[in-house]
Amino acid sequence: MKLTLSCRLLASLLLAANLAGCAAPLVIGGAAVGGMMAVDRRTTGTQVEDEGIELRATNRIFGDHGDKVHINVTSYNRQVLLTGEVPNEQVRDAVQKTVSQVANVRSIVNELAVMPNTPITQRSNDTFITGKMRASLLDAKDLTATAFKVVTERGVIYLMGIVSQREAARATSIARGVTGVRKVVRVFEYVSEDDLARMNTGSRAPVTDTNPDSAPAK
Repeated sequence: MKLTLSCRLLASLLLAANLAGCAAPLVIGGAAVGGMMAVDRRTTGTQVEDEGIELRATNRIFGDHGDKVHINVTSYNRQVLLTGEVPNEQVRDAVQKTVSQVANVRSIVNELAVMPNTPITQRSNDTFITGKMRASLLDAKDLTATAFKVVTERGVIYLMGIVSQREAARATSIARGVTGVRKVVRVFEYVSEDDLARMNTGSRAPVTDTNPDSAPAK
């Protein structure tokens, strides 16, 4: 049965709550949603590794810094995105070093800002933006919504996933059209259209070394 836009938006907001965790000073960025493993472009083993990376990194950061920081840890294909706020550059560097020592981490994109922790109103707005982006991806008939992980921080949307250049451009265009978005940062890993076709038919090798963005793009 076809979902209405409002239903899709509600579902997306529930997913976004896992990503943004606005009630806690430190949250996990990418909790898995049961049945979605079957359509994820990562192997099941990699999905489990990503879950473990997020949990271990979050626990270590909280143990070191407590509520003095607000940090979101999001792992996709063992590439870790750090977003949020820290009090100074020393803490920013220390957090990256801590995460780099977590088992199975392949690379880190450090987008932590040196500034006061954001208020609950900003985090709630970020959660809502993530929900709108997820709903827009579901509406896009030429994209597979589950191929994308969406993180929003202070009005900046971060897009992660294993995608083709075409999908990356299309998702970026959609994100730029979401109300309230100040900037779009791509943290994609790229595959060819041929590889994508094989993934979609289920006849693919595990994705472990794709071609990532050389730097986050606006």
